Amino acid sequence: ARASIPVRRRTDSRLEAGMLARASVLRTCARGLSAKIPPPRLFNYEQVISTIHVSDAIEAVEKAFGALAKGKVDVPFPMHIGIDETPNAGPGDCHIKGGYVSGEATWTVKLACVSFYKNVAEGLPPGGGIFIVMNAKNGAPLAVIQENRFLTDVRTGAAGAVAVKYLSKPTDTAIGFIGTGAIAKSMARATAAVRPGYVGFAYGHDAAMSKSFCEEMKKELGCEFHVVGSAKELCSKSKVIFTQTPGSSTVLEKSWLSPGTTIIASGSDQPTKQEIPVDVMTAGKYVCDLIGQVSKVGELRSALAAGAMTAADVHAELGEIVNGSKSGREGDEIIVCDLTGTGAQDAAIGQVAWEKLSKL
Repeated sequence: ARASIPVRRRTDSRLEAGMLARASVLRTCARGLSAKIPPPRLFNYEQVISTIHVSDAIEAVEKAFGALAKGKVDVPFPMHIGIDETPNAGPGDCHIKGGYVSGEATWTVKLACVSFYKNVAEGLPPGGGIFIVMNAKNGAPLAVIQENRFLTDVRTGAAGAVAVKYLSKPTDTAIGFIGTGAIAKSMARATAAVRPGYVGFAYGHDAAMSKSFCEEMKKELGCEFHVVGSAKELCSKSKVIFTQTPGSSTVLEKSWLSPGTTIIASGSDQPTKQEIPVDVMTAGKYVCDLIGQVSKVGELRSALAAGAMTAADVHAELGEIVNGSKSGREGDEIIVCDLTGTGAQDAAIGQVAWEKLSKL
């Protein structure tokens, strides 16, 4: 009777039996180990914003950039999920990033939801987000942090501070902000940590928002802040210019810039966005956070598409300048720094957040 069973079927039966046996062992092991791994701690938004400050993140993010440039960070390419507008959803976008810095005790995955603009009519912010911090030794979840993009803004601000430190002169104390939303506030706070006492200039399409931004930052940071009437006027007054707009169109022109200007652009994070004109990109040094990323979703993408630059024209990744293998500010050249946000930054701020929040 055994010989009548087809060989293929007999082999499949043996494989199935082996797989079932292994699955049973894994289930038994899982039951035995699950009691030894505590559930992740949950932290709400109020706990996060009352505990974490952008100044906490600058050193960690700087270190992460250095490690990234040395190939010591595992950073997958970001995932983007588009939420189209229907009666049940959207419109909105979801960005998923993460990374692990070699040798650190944790790794992080971040989910950030943005551009849910219909929320505003209901009195809600236009997005939300969570950080999941994992134990790098055993793979156990340590924390689920409801941060509603706060930690994303903090680590973006910290990256801006690192750029100011390495790409501008210490005497460059006139700082401009084109776009005056949440990221601009984080950039302003972080800049105060590395360039205290600077004078700020702000311009945005919403004059009331720009005025509110200046009033809030002046009160919080003790720096002078002034609203200006145009992006052109802002460029004429500023030696460091932060751009953090939706990126639907370019926000400045080459003729508006003075020698030695540093532009730190963080608005472009999708293939459809562009803040900086191509002729500005090619006017001096172009620095970025991660070449493989900016070539697809950052400002470099537009210059590549126009045939004005190649990857070889990138002066440096920011981490190479942090490490000293490439030069930063050398004279009165124009420098554009393109920050699209990396998983290395998320890993860095995730660990900072865990170290502080776990003490609560």
